[in-house]
Amino acid sequence: MFPWLNLLALTKIHMGDSHDWRPFVYGGFSSCTAEFGTFPIDTTKTRLQIQGQKLDGRFTAVRYNGMFHALSRITREEGVRALYSGIWPALLRQSTYGTIKFGIYYTLKKWIDHPEVEDMMTNIFCGVIAGVVSSAIANPTDVLKVRMQACSTSLQQKTMFECFGDVYRQEGISGLWRGVGPTAQRAAVITAVELPIYDICKHRLIQGDLMGDTVSNHFVSSFISSLGGAIASTPIDVVRVRLMNQRRLKSGVRFGFGMSSDFTLHKSRLYRGTVDCFIQTVRHEGIMALYRGFIPTWLRMGPWNVIFFITYEQLKKLY
Repeated sequence: MFPWLNLLALTKIHMGDSHDWRPFVYGGFSSCTAEFGTFPIDTTKTRLQIQGQKLDGRFTAVRYNGMFHALSRITREEGVRALYSGIWPALLRQSTYGTIKFGIYYTLKKWIDHPEVEDMMTNIFCGVIAGVVSSAIANPTDVLKVRMQACSTSLQQKTMFECFGDVYRQEGISGLWRGVGPTAQRAAVITAVELPIYDICKHRLIQGDLMGDTVSNHFVSSFISSLGGAIASTPIDVVRVRLMNQRRLKSGVRFGFGMSSDFTLHKSRLYRGTVDCFIQTVRHEGIMALYRGFIPTWLRMGPWNVIFFITYEQLKKLY
């Protein structure tokens, strides 16, 4: 039998309410399922967000006109595998980030309030705490995912372990926490928007006798929550991806084979932090650059949330 199911059963039998790890296990498993199902859309989002940068010589050109054009061009020029470049650190990220985020959120809610009560401020508070803690811990896996997704040729693409070694060797341990500030901010915003909207929508649909606690309810509530999450988080996500993708070499380290001398720019910081990246992006590319990749962000969040919440709710019923 699949080992996850055995683990789920054990958590039901052996753990009491005060030390209930089921939300952590359910959250991790559901997150990995949703991540794998929507990852190609995430790759197009990353490619769209890093292109057109005036300060970064590697990504000045605008190669993709939108999500579908990016999907088509990546598949045609690099193969279908390129759409899943970075999937292993992404799954590793969800097995940590997703596990911790949803586990903390639902555990905190249970401690603070009764499960049948949906208070907006309580949900937002729990969401912020869960998002910040989980994203800070899982940041290295996010850096690896972004770096692998950003590679646009088969010659540049590396395995997860090669990418880890490259970042650690050339940028040090701090390179693995590149962009942790906006990552934590984005996670806090998404969790504080999506999870409360989902819980309140589901609760209201049940209370109003419009829908029961059914798959249809879970579908509608999760899709509504994804729109709110996409609107609130896309500007932070653009900044996060750009900060993660910029390289800041340790002193004495030179760029490897195949890198143009134009890239000497990366020995200094392109962006000094979250605020500077916001300012530089708007100044050089306009305010709408902060919503670059919005469509794939929403189109990914929608299916991602639908897959996640339906999986999560069914696991709650099974065990």
